[in-house]
Amino acid sequence: MTIDLRSDTVTRPDDAMRRAMASAEVGDDIYGEDPSARRLEEEVAERLGKEAALFVPSGTMGNQVALLVHCRPGDDVVVGEDAHCMLYESGAAAAIAGVQFSIAGQGGLFDVAELEAALRPASAYYMPRTRLVALEDTHNRGGGIVWPAGQAARVADRAKALGLGTHLDGARLWNAAAARGVAPAEIAAPFDTVSVCFSKGLGAPVGSAIAGSRAAIDEARRARKMLGGAMRQVGVLCAAALHALEHNLARLPEDHATARRLAEGVAALDGVSIALDAVQTNIVCFEVADAHDFVERARARGVWLNAMTPTTVRAVTHLHIGEADIDRVLEALAGN
Repeated sequence: MTIDLRSDTVTRPDDAMRRAMASAEVGDDIYGEDPSARRLEEEVAERLGKEAALFVPSGTMGNQVALLVHCRPGDDVVVGEDAHCMLYESGAAAAIAGVQFSIAGQGGLFDVAELEAALRPASAYYMPRTRLVALEDTHNRGGGIVWPAGQAARVADRAKALGLGTHLDGARLWNAAAARGVAPAEIAAPFDTVSVCFSKGLGAPVGSAIAGSRAAIDEARRARKMLGGAMRQVGVLCAAALHALEHNLARLPEDHATARRLAEGVAALDGVSIALDAVQTNIVCFEVADAHDFVERARARGVWLNAMTPTTVRAVTHLHIGEADIDRVLEALAGN
């Protein structure tokens, strides 16, 4: 039996979710007539404390729609180190929105002073114009770390004071909220736009959403159409997301607990280095001499992991992983 820890996107819909999809009430969403899509968008907007929301097929599209809403070609976007919208979206920001990135801080997080150091001078017409500040919470490449309470708000407030837009890539915002023990709306509050994902952690097969003011979402709807993300009877997919929010959101602390159990077991292995303080949600990253070799040997024992760098291995817990699975994983890794 394979234990797949490559990502929390590898989950499959259970029977109840499939029934919800099969019985979904649908209509033509481009005409605004899909009732399941409307229900999902209204629920997401309410959960995030925003005026409106829009379903999109993927987190990448959600982020790219946000860039199109906030920016013009030639603009500069300040992000944390190794931000998803810069590193993992196939260069879409440059190819589609026509923006470039400046990096603030290290490890994915930054504070006001680091934001200000990354800004382009407004008086320098020969430089790209800083237009947007985009944060990622939890931060994927940072190992699922959560922005500390207050720090994200300080950064967003300073950005707004400087006349800049703010966007939160909240693909795993649900995990951040669970880790901090707060409502998702509290994390989303400082930002003009927020993207969230239903297929990371929540177990839906596909889908994300972007939320913000009604004016921002009106622009987002146009951008989604431009990118090919407007679909017809999309309620079949939205029903899965609605089911995930109702049934899988509250259980996210279980994934955090299994990740902690995995991290503590990995810390005891020879030849492995791990920063336990950085394991805050459902992502576990650790250092080995040769990540690709480590991953291949683990795979031969039935454990699937990701080599993020030549020396960094990533494991992600999810709703298909229980305590017994972690015991099997640690037994297999001990043989590496």
